[in-house]
Amino acid sequence: MRKEVFLSDVASVRSIVRATGFFTEEEIQMAGELVETYLQQGEQSGYRFLFLEEEGRVVGYACFGEISCTNHRYDLYWIAVDPKEQGKGLGRKILEETESEIRSLGGQKVYIETSSRPRYLPTRQFYLARGYVVDAQLKDFYNWGDDKVIFSRTLMEAPRIEEKPVGRTRPTKIRKVAVSSRKGI
Repeated sequence: MRKEVFLSDVASVRSIVRATGFFTEEEIQMAGELVETYLQQGEQSGYRFLFLEEEGRVVGYACFGEISCTNHRYDLYWIAVDPKEQGKGLGRKILEETESEIRSLGGQKVYIETSSRPRYLPTRQFYLARGYVVDAQLKDFYNWGDDKVIFSRTLMEAPRIEEKPVGRTRPTKIRKVAVSSRKGI
């Protein structure tokens, strides 16, 4: 498993994503563009990668990053394994290594989104088997009948947060108000 990103990874990522048969050409190009963005901007891009190699060839990868304006929350944007290499536990290995890397960065929760279409059932089962839970399902998000399913997994126990009082710290004096005894008022 490696974290370094090389120019050759652009083609490797596109090849793996295309081979899965799950993604449109636009999505395939975007997956490669994330690698290109990292090569241009480094960690400032907000993306991080892990690549699994066998015999000098990339057979799977993950792309993840911290979610802006959150407290140690991460998105797993992409995880994919070459279909010729699936069924060997490589997806599990990549996911576990990604979670370990996120923990080392101080990450506390991971979010993953996927489609509700029937072809994604094995993907959803994979996440459930790895301890992820469905946090939300957004109806007709990608298209009519194609919901976005959002999974999450807590990587670290939540710290106990003591809330401080907001606003006044002493009771407000109650003021008596005169009430008219006349009818109709």
